[in-house]
Amino acid sequence: MRTVLKWVLDSIDIIMAAILVAMLVLVFTNVVLRYGFSSGLRASVELSRLGLVWVVMLGAVIVLQRDEHLAVKEFTEKLMPRWVPFLRRLCWLIILVSVGMLFYGAFGQMMDNWRDISPLTGLPSALFYLAGAISGGLMAILAAVRIFFPQWLIDKSADESVVTQQAQEDQA
Repeated sequence: MRTVLKWVLDSIDIIMAAILVAMLVLVFTNVVLRYGFSSGLRASVELSRLGLVWVVMLGAVIVLQRDEHLAVKEFTEKLMPRWVPFLRRLCWLIILVSVGMLFYGAFGQMMDNWRDISPLTGLPSALFYLAGAISGGLMAILAAVRIFFPQWLIDKSADESVVTQQAQEDQA
């Protein structure tokens, strides 16, 4: 399961890049057509909005996987160093409850909106909520495992590259 999840998480970066390129092409083409030829792509705004929702939700999964989400660790590490392992696990439990609510709500909305078809694109509006359900599910898996194994699937190569880059900037 670990290798499958690692492959899924690694492929999310490629998926996000492809969505961003598609959004860029759609918006640029729409701007050129609108201002240059007084026409435009009607569906480009809705497809760009859908792409943005997917990029944000998939990006949240990647940030959680890399352990780069917002956290104020200075207080706990300096004031209560013995409590740090317990507090981290407590945080993962809170994250698990939060993303569980995200998954539950998004899944319910997704199921309710499969028949609601957009007149511009012909796509179901449930695709917006599908992004929340998928990201909520992936984040719930990460949080549930990290309650017991806090360092599980943290991308250390990203941390090492940042440290190396900061050291090079400090020398310059």
